[in-house]
Amino acid sequence: MAKVLEGPGMGLLRKWGISTPNYVVVTSNEEFEQLSKVNDWLQKNKLVVKAHEALGSRFKLGLVKVGLDLAAAKSAVKEMLGKQLESVTIREVIVSEAIDHKEEYYASVKSTREGVDVMVTTYGGVEVEDNWEKVQKLAIEIGESPTDAQLAKLSKEAGFSGDTATKMAEFLKKLYTCFDNEDAQYVEINPVVQNSGGELVALDAVTLLDGDAKFRHKDWTFPFAAEFGRAYTTNEEEVMAVDAKVKGSVKLIEIPGGNIAMLPAGGGASVYYSDAVVARGGKLANYAEYSGDPPDWAVEVLTEKVCSLPDIKHIIVGGAIANFTDVKKTFGGIINAFRKAKGEGKLKGVKIWVRRGGPNELQGLAAMRALQDEGFDIHVFDRTTPLTDIVDMAMAAK
Repeated sequence: MAKVLEGPGMGLLRKWGISTPNYVVVTSNEEFEQLSKVNDWLQKNKLVVKAHEALGSRFKLGLVKVGLDLAAAKSAVKEMLGKQLESVTIREVIVSEAIDHKEEYYASVKSTREGVDVMVTTYGGVEVEDNWEKVQKLAIEIGESPTDAQLAKLSKEAGFSGDTATKMAEFLKKLYTCFDNEDAQYVEINPVVQNSGGELVALDAVTLLDGDAKFRHKDWTFPFAAEFGRAYTTNEEEVMAVDAKVKGSVKLIEIPGGNIAMLPAGGGASVYYSDAVVARGGKLANYAEYSGDPPDWAVEVLTEKVCSLPDIKHIIVGGAIANFTDVKKTFGGIINAFRKAKGEGKLKGVKIWVRRGGPNELQGLAAMRALQDEGFDIHVFDRTTPLTDIVDMAMAAK
């Protein structure tokens, strides 16, 4: 899953006809100053200022300010930008129009193993957690879509009546359409409010998308939010950019302070190897994987980033027995990156451990073994070697 921050999430809701407050996302005081001169709503309306970061409990942390005039909003933006909270630095702030309202509602759509759940309740905002048993749910099976009649019934069962019930059913239909068309895995609106004109408005959005579907959405120009309490590194962002362009998948997460670098094939193998290293007292320098038969150049980019990790002593190139990922082809990308890294002096004192099986494994493993003749400290094993054995050998090696 790829988390989307509030601003881009609001943009996706607007795309599918859901009303949101006016808003701007700013990264500097100067930018907000310029925007305030050309947006009348910033000058005339009460405003809400929030840190635009993947943080929970922003209100408790003093990172949400409400009911501000423009001067107070400028002060809040200045106060928040650059603020340090443990490992997180506030780099963006979202300023939105405050919407007067009396009632707050909750609505969401989420993917499940069986299909999709559409959920709604009249208890929104901070009340939803204490009244979760009152949330009404409509379960939609895989391949189906909710009907107008089903959504109308759901709205009434949740406690909405009259014109508001009709509007909520329409709101839920738009929310499901957004969810379905944007390859979302979860979209939550809390709160949904009714403005003075009776229109339902989404005041906040939590959006999780299928990051691997980015190649289908040319308008996903926004970055995904980091899930680890920090901004993505340059290497991570560059691998994500490659991942968005290719068939298959390449992934990278850097872990500072580790000395064992991972370059596994497949999500299962990546977790398996990482767990084995940690269980044996090792320190991971990263999480990585390539899977789904990506092109060799994409695997080469991923490998280059892994080779550039600081203070690594081992690189584990592991995998089970592939069904369709071409071992020779993907190993070609890895080998090219190894040669480039060695030429740049990045692999001095680094031991490389390889275990793999699958299509063209004999040619791929032979090409890896040939690196010994080029001065690489590389140890290559085939499918007969248990996966954890190379972890044990790496951990035992000096």
